[in-house]
Amino acid sequence: MYDQLKDLERRFDELNQKMYDPAVSSNGEELKKLGKERARLEPLVKLYNQYIQKKAQLEGAKELLAGGDEEMRDLAKAEIKELEPAVTELEKAIEVELLPKDPLDDKDIILEIRAGAGGDEASLFAGELFDLYQRFANNQGWKLEVMSSSSGAVGGFKEIIATLEGTGVYGTLKWEGGVHRVQRVPATEAQGRIHTSTVTVAVMPEAAEVDVQINPNDLRVDVFRAGGHGGQSVNTTDSAVRIVHLPTNTTVICQDEKSQHKNKAKAMKVLRARLYEVERARADKELGDQRRSMVGSGERAEKIRTYNFPQDRCTDHRINLTLYNLPRIMGGDLAPVITALRTHHQAELLKNQGLRPSDDDNR
Repeated sequence: MYDQLKDLERRFDELNQKMYDPAVSSNGEELKKLGKERARLEPLVKLYNQYIQKKAQLEGAKELLAGGDEEMRDLAKAEIKELEPAVTELEKAIEVELLPKDPLDDKDIILEIRAGAGGDEASLFAGELFDLYQRFANNQGWKLEVMSSSSGAVGGFKEIIATLEGTGVYGTLKWEGGVHRVQRVPATEAQGRIHTSTVTVAVMPEAAEVDVQINPNDLRVDVFRAGGHGGQSVNTTDSAVRIVHLPTNTTVICQDEKSQHKNKAKAMKVLRARLYEVERARADKELGDQRRSMVGSGERAEKIRTYNFPQDRCTDHRINLTLYNLPRIMGGDLAPVITALRTHHQAELLKNQGLRPSDDDNR
């Protein structure tokens, strides 16, 4: 295992050198690609360096313990008592970091949020969920861009589609796909009764043209005037674009931009992601239930989380996690939820693969 870590450390050093190469630093796409790989390796390299340091300190303490000075032996015993569990924890952390990675984890995503059951209340909560993800994205240093949106009658969104770009976006948010349920007293409820509404969230890795081959002959492209509020030109020119993928009857509409070309480019980006997601779902089904058993399938029909406002409670049903302080969570502090889901997933991977530290690794 530690030969592998040394190779990864060497690769990390190579990436640092390459990113300062003028030929690379002037190439935005290449710099972004190398930056993502570096960011992926950095936590593992830091853990490995900490392990090497603690291991050397532990070996030094054991040498002191074998010496003849009583006072030094007492100091060595105290140091060993502190260092042994630290080394063990670092070994476990390294073991987790070396687990097979989902090759999609570093991809940017298409995020789709739709109001479900509950009428206006569902639209309002769809807007609040979007705000939650927007705040979380800002905290992570990610870039969020709205691709398309349809406002609710009293606020919020019937549907909103956005892209999120940054380091490890899909790997962080992939657990968010599914049905989100809200329980609270709506502002319009005169009797003070608690209502239950739902919002569906889809998290799709952004697909490049090389990931999904689309035959132009399979597309029907329509242009029309955008509806709803917008700028001077949005509602007066044929800038909105509807693309239909005829073989699958998948339809994407984008109308937020004044430019027809920009709307078409955005629509194609969403279409590629949706078609890619269909192919991934088919492949997952063929592979069996192991992936879905980790933290649930994340399919839209599956209720994954409940936000109970009267009880100030957020419950993730896949791992029986209950957290309190809903205002903090809705304010963008998703980290405790995501950390718990990731930890559960890693524990299941370790169990399924039978990964345990070997004697050879500790020599």
